[in-house]
Amino acid sequence: MAESSYRTALITGASSGLGRGLALWFARRGVKVYAAARRKENLEALAQQARAAHAHIEPVELDIAQADATLARVRELDDACEGLDLIVANAGYGQETSGKRIKWETVKQTIDVNVSGTAATLSAVLPRMVERKRGHVVGVASMAAFRGLPRNAAYSASKAFLHIFMESLRVDLQGTGVKVSCLYPGFVKSEMTAQNKFAMPFLLETEAAVELMGQAILRGEAEYAFPWQMKGVMGLVKHLPNGLFDGIARRAR
Repeated sequence: MAESSYRTALITGASSGLGRGLALWFARRGVKVYAAARRKENLEALAQQARAAHAHIEPVELDIAQADATLARVRELDDACEGLDLIVANAGYGQETSGKRIKWETVKQTIDVNVSGTAATLSAVLPRMVERKRGHVVGVASMAAFRGLPRNAAYSASKAFLHIFMESLRVDLQGTGVKVSCLYPGFVKSEMTAQNKFAMPFLLETEAAVELMGQAILRGEAEYAFPWQMKGVMGLVKHLPNGLFDGIARRAR
């Protein structure tokens, strides 16, 4: 198993799913991982599993929906470890937001987590990384960023925000020594997708998705969408004329 060049990493949404898998993936490669999430008991179990594998994971209880507190906590962690090398903003929230019965509470929670909290996580120590001339920030978006999917107005919009946010950061940070990556998973087995009541084509096991994401991060990919089958489908859908897209979406809805 190849070791990573990172000394330290912060991974949010690490109590389950992709975040949990990524925390273990990097810890097993010699990285000191700060695993952040709300569910402390899950993080403690994760840290214990890492210790059994002679790896190092530090649990960090954190609710990224509280953006200002998140900003402060990430800076504290940066101070404590003398500089985070890698930040993976993986935490996310997704519930149905159909335009016919939309609930502001769901829209707000989606924005608080996927937009404000994620932006705070990524922004917290970027100026310090630029000063150090090293670092890597990674946003975990979704292929839902490419079109407004049925019953997913808030989720699709929040991931579209992250898509553009990371693109602008990437342009700005060229030549600074700080890398920027944005990942676009398709459907992956997780607690969040388990609640979906529709077909999920090309569904990936969590472990397989984690391996693809970890390798993409190590390669420093600017953008990485997977699996390739879903990437191909969404690549076509992205460029459909609105009239044709609306008709297909209406039937899918």
